[in-house]
Amino acid sequence: MALGPFYVAQKIQGAAVHGSVLMMRHGETDWNREGRVMGRYPVALSAEGRRQVEAAAECAKTLKLDLIVTSPLVRARESAAIVAERLGGIELIEDERLSEVEYGRWEGMSFKSLLHDDHYLQYKEHPITMATPGGETITQAQARGLAAVHDAMRANHGRRVLFVSHGDIIRTVLCHFMQLDLAHFRRLRVDNATFSALELADNFAEVKFINLLPDPARAFLPPFRA
Repeated sequence: MALGPFYVAQKIQGAAVHGSVLMMRHGETDWNREGRVMGRYPVALSAEGRRQVEAAAECAKTLKLDLIVTSPLVRARESAAIVAERLGGIELIEDERLSEVEYGRWEGMSFKSLLHDDHYLQYKEHPITMATPGGETITQAQARGLAAVHDAMRANHGRRVLFVSHGDIIRTVLCHFMQLDLAHFRRLRVDNATFSALELADNFAEVKFINLLPDPARAFLPPFRA
């Protein structure tokens, strides 16, 4: 047997803060398929998005969750509520820090139109240090997402907590726990209504899975209509 599991068990055994962190991206919206920047816009789930979340909720029944913490944005709150209801009314709370990256004046624009925006052309090369117009840097977004996760886990030692959030927040949080340079956050694909999970033990984390889909072929589809 490999020695890795023994190392992990030793880390967990003596941890002051320990628990299972699961992260789920909200279900699909019409804006996702249209390739439009949502940011903080109150965009609701589409019919397909609800179907995705309902399928994900069936998977979640085997995960034995204790608590759901969600972004308050409509699409995330709707997704969290579907999962909570399917799991028999599990406790659900909101945390503003799990909200999507604040994209400022880009919100509502199509990704195609961004390709003609000089600020975006610079930003896509330097998202770590350059802020969105009227918004924030990816580094700032990561910091608040991590703070939400750490605070919830300190308050829920030994529990299994689901965080319902947004694509870039989940990517940046995963980068931290995987000790992956934040500059590479876009290498992690996070589809709508998918789960990622890790076992947290103080500053150590064992990654269980990333971008778990009930329909794996969806991971090979383009993220929006051309």
